[in-house]
Amino acid sequence: MKRSPVLKKDTNRFPRTGRYTFTGYLQKINRERDTIIMLENKKAVIFDLDGSLVDSMWIWPEVDNLYMKKYNLEAPENFEKGIEGKSYTETAQYFLTTFPSLNCTVDDVHREWTKMTINLYRTKVPLKPGASEFLENLKTTGILMGIATSNGRELVEEALKALHIREYFTSVRTACEVAAGKPAPDVYLKVAEDLHVHPESCLVFEDIPKGIEAGKNAGMTVCAVDDLFSKPDEEEKRRLADYFIRDYYDIRNSTYDICGV
Repeated sequence: MKRSPVLKKDTNRFPRTGRYTFTGYLQKINRERDTIIMLENKKAVIFDLDGSLVDSMWIWPEVDNLYMKKYNLEAPENFEKGIEGKSYTETAQYFLTTFPSLNCTVDDVHREWTKMTINLYRTKVPLKPGASEFLENLKTTGILMGIATSNGRELVEEALKALHIREYFTSVRTACEVAAGKPAPDVYLKVAEDLHVHPESCLVFEDIPKGIEAGKNAGMTVCAVDDLFSKPDEEEKRRLADYFIRDYYDIRNSTYDICGV
């Protein structure tokens, strides 16, 4: 359900100074909403990267198609669903298992995918609307931040550097660095460990059902993020998550949806 904006000042930015400090901003929302606010009692916010913090999901179907065309491969039914949530390494292994004709290693697949995508991550991938202001205000209010992604380390670091946001994150972890990818909770638990916070003190932002499940399996509160790529899964996302946002301005404006009520 949509909520009416509660702030009267600075309609294009998060409040930063004067009477509307970020802490005051949260308290004001709490007074005006008969519910627990999203960030109440949270010590850390952990973001998935692709589709959640940055608008990049459009890259991967195109890369998959180009890669399969190059090697004369035909995707089986539900192929995209089969790789949802998997780590970069798990996805490469899935390709090798699904297409035995590929005479290469996981590292070979990694290198080729990275070569195909790295310039796009450097130049064509923007932040989600409102994300920049949200990150700055989390920093101002002392909430720790981390990244828990299924992507490869090199692409993640290039994207964060290109967008000038690497400094915000105390921990950046990929699912390649833990035992199992999403929906297993491993990568989220690893970031929480890095940040020295309990899982229940973490708020997660995720865009796909498998990622939402990973956050919930870790014992964390999860906010689903709208994304064109996962639009067909919106009903499932709302069912699994605690909150739903169309963009990060929904948090500022108190127009996010509370799920399961």
